[in-house]
Amino acid sequence: MNDTQSILSIAKRTLETESKAIQNLVNLLDEQFAYAVQHILDSKGRVVVSGVGKSAIIASKIVATLNSTGTPAIFMHAADAIHGDLGTIQENDVVICISKSGNTPEIKALLPLIKIAKNKLIGITGNMDSLLAKQADFALSTFVEKEACPNNLAPTTSTSAQLAMGDALAISLLELRGFSSADFAKYHPGGALGKKLYLRVADIVVNNQKPQVDIDSSVKEVIVEISEKMLGVTAVIKEGTLVGIVTDGDIRRMLSRYDDIRGLRAKDIMTSNPKSVDVDTLAVEALKILQSQGISQLLAFDGDTYAGVVHLHNLINEGIL
Repeated sequence: MNDTQSILSIAKRTLETESKAIQNLVNLLDEQFAYAVQHILDSKGRVVVSGVGKSAIIASKIVATLNSTGTPAIFMHAADAIHGDLGTIQENDVVICISKSGNTPEIKALLPLIKIAKNKLIGITGNMDSLLAKQADFALSTFVEKEACPNNLAPTTSTSAQLAMGDALAISLLELRGFSSADFAKYHPGGALGKKLYLRVADIVVNNQKPQVDIDSSVKEVIVEISEKMLGVTAVIKEGTLVGIVTDGDIRRMLSRYDDIRGLRAKDIMTSNPKSVDVDTLAVEALKILQSQGISQLLAFDGDTYAGVVHLHNLINEGIL
């Protein structure tokens, strides 16, 4: 076996081990999961997620997923909690503790403090005989037969199972809350995903110049307008109404067709009935039109009024493509 085959064999074995463990979680789910989800839904507080070591890193990611999908959450390291950060937990909060063994010293020290405060506790553990499982109001099993690590030591399969269980919680809560794509955009205003859900053509054309020439403008005037406005296109206007478009492609075709261009006007080289889009259209929908038509620009309209140009490069710069 050469090096390439050996590496691929290790990688495939790792993925197969972890995927089988995650698939087995389906068999481990029971009414405790449903009760936990319902209690979070009914809670007036946040979800506080805690762990130690690699489980703490997973806890932090679960917090991020919950927050981005409509469930307020905060991370609390279990070691820090018993050394001054216990005040992170407020009266109506639900606490999730994550631990493969369920008997980690920091978790064992934290459990009675949560009980004293009367917060509901959800335990995510690979050991249903552990103190965490027994003390939790709702215990969710993430049991795995073995780690992907050949020494069965490095947390790999177990943390993958924890992460998957966190996703199952988050998505259950998302769907039960009726969390929509519009809600998602509200929580992700700066990212490409959010922009696909809220960015409109109007938000783009307002930052572009607005190229236009009269229908009787000379070819030189058309070329200058296209060049100055730097969008590779200009609208053609007759008596205040848009009647056509001239692109840089039209200019190239004109030069190959005519030996003498001195007498040509915009009306002679323009394309009538150009592809257009309303300014209220989502930018991602404008992108679909550009791609389906194999073009780089669309004229934008506000009602019957020419409003400007949206260019493929605008959508690329916004991260839509």
